[in-house]
Amino acid sequence: MNSQHKPMAVAIMGPTASGKTAAALAIAQAMPVEIISVDSALVYREMDIGTAKPTAEELAAVPHHLIDIIDPLDAYSVMQFREDAIRLVAEIAARGKLALLVGGTMMYFKGLVDGLDDLPTADAGVRAAIEEEAARIGWPGMHAKLRTLDPATADRLAPNDAQRINRALEIIALSGKPMSELLAKRDKPVLPFELVSFALEPSDRAVLHARIAQRFDAMLGQSDEIGIVAEVARLRARGDLSPNLPSMRCVGYRQSWEYLDGAIDRKALRETGIAATRQLAKRQLTWLRSMPERIVIDCLGQDPAGQMLAHLQSLQALDKPIHCG
Repeated sequence: MNSQHKPMAVAIMGPTASGKTAAALAIAQAMPVEIISVDSALVYREMDIGTAKPTAEELAAVPHHLIDIIDPLDAYSVMQFREDAIRLVAEIAARGKLALLVGGTMMYFKGLVDGLDDLPTADAGVRAAIEEEAARIGWPGMHAKLRTLDPATADRLAPNDAQRINRALEIIALSGKPMSELLAKRDKPVLPFELVSFALEPSDRAVLHARIAQRFDAMLGQSDEIGIVAEVARLRARGDLSPNLPSMRCVGYRQSWEYLDGAIDRKALRETGIAATRQLAKRQLTWLRSMPERIVIDCLGQDPAGQMLAHLQSLQALDKPIHCG
């Protein structure tokens, strides 16, 4: 790339089970790259199976960042991710490599590209009132209420996502305006690098759903002594974690915790885990559709990584970075 240009970075986005990690590793075989994880679950240590964390061999094959950086007892914010990602892209570029931002946490991508919000600060009294109402009608009921007040925000939240539903309703109560409207009015920040954004999206949702089921079955394993149930049992045994923590609300972990509590049986664990993963994929695709400048690659098509490589190599040949995102 010409030195007069800002460095280029590449985003590889997509729903769960779309093959993002495999595509990034394939690109790493052809270009000098380092991978920045854009995944709110991979940041946690001791959470390997349910997060589909890259294997030791994959981690050794190419430098990875923002994996295993905090304890499950702690939290990692969009602001922290944005600061870390911008710093890492600069450091990777200084080493003469291309940064690949790979993952499916769309709030991280959105925060990186669009900046952080300037929304009302939290109000304990308002939150308590919302939680009291939720105790009466349930969080799906609160989600339905949010849909009448801010349908755009409701569309990207799960009916049981208590934390984010609470925040969205709190913002409406404090500002009198929906969060989606306030976010739309923000000035878009200028990133210190050019971002080319690829989105791995399925041409056939049924095939993606089959992949999700296969992947969850692999996480479950053949018995409770292996797989995600054993992993959650080890985490519970620490004694300092609870199902209300962000780490334990990750898909698969919440359902495994309920199973270990005796609230559901193994069949229900599988069914609810797969259903929750499919809902996550649906929300991820909804987020992606709000990013019109992305370059869409069929994750079920022939050689998605090859298609991305061809595009990137053409940019390098032309010495013409394209800003996407």
